[in-house]
Amino acid sequence: MALALGCRHDVESRVGTHLFGISANNSGSTFLKAALATSRATWNLDWEGQGMLGYVGPNILLPRLANRLWAAEQRWIDLLTDPRNYDWPRTRKAWYFQAFARDPDASVFYTKTPAHLLLVDELARHFHNAKFLFMVRNPYAVCEGICRFHRSGRAHGRSPPPPPENLPELAARHAVTCMAWQRRNLEAHGQRGVFFTYEAMCAEPERVARDIRVLAPELDDLDLRQRLRVKAWYHEMLTDMNARQIARLGAEDLAAFNRVFRRHEDVLAHFGYAVMDAAP
Repeated sequence: MALALGCRHDVESRVGTHLFGISANNSGSTFLKAALATSRATWNLDWEGQGMLGYVGPNILLPRLANRLWAAEQRWIDLLTDPRNYDWPRTRKAWYFQAFARDPDASVFYTKTPAHLLLVDELARHFHNAKFLFMVRNPYAVCEGICRFHRSGRAHGRSPPPPPENLPELAARHAVTCMAWQRRNLEAHGQRGVFFTYEAMCAEPERVARDIRVLAPELDDLDLRQRLRVKAWYHEMLTDMNARQIARLGAEDLAAFNRVFRRHEDVLAHFGYAVMDAAP
């Protein structure tokens, strides 16, 4: 099927809904993005919004923002939440130009960028009919994925520096801070979106897809139960990877995570998670 390209169509006049995926990195949002791109109702981007040419704002992929640890320190949060660092009209124009759709009459523009979890107020202010897909995931699985990524060296490309000695603590601080911001997002903008956990998306994909269709009725062909390419590494059906990832945790990492999580048990409990005393 030939795709419609934004550079050849007036995307601005077609889009009636701007839909944003709002979740921390390592939370399952890449699969969700791939599923939404199969809908004939959506305009999509090849990469996360921050990775597109013409995006005007701090790029969390840069090493100076510690890549997947951008909520671990207040100085990074301050940079990411300063509205002076963004130009949304220019960014929107760049996104539209590079978007693709299965149908040129698609009316929903979708994108996701993990750090936009900190910017829901701004997105609601600058994008017409902004709606949100709010998602969280078991923080132990999130932290395991972050630590594995940074230890692999992929965070910095060739000749990577060694990961910071306090990487597990930074990962836990990042995860719990993202959850705290997500709770704030739901309190302020819950009526503009739908909330679900990664675990619910994996266990009940039909229900979650139905909830998304209630939020955005244009997505009447959305299907979360399909085999999709994820991060160019593998094709698979939607699968809960939590147990597999948590089983990789060593005692030292788990202890470091728990030193942070025990100080924020209320945040974990708000989303139905609890401090885990020992790895299975």
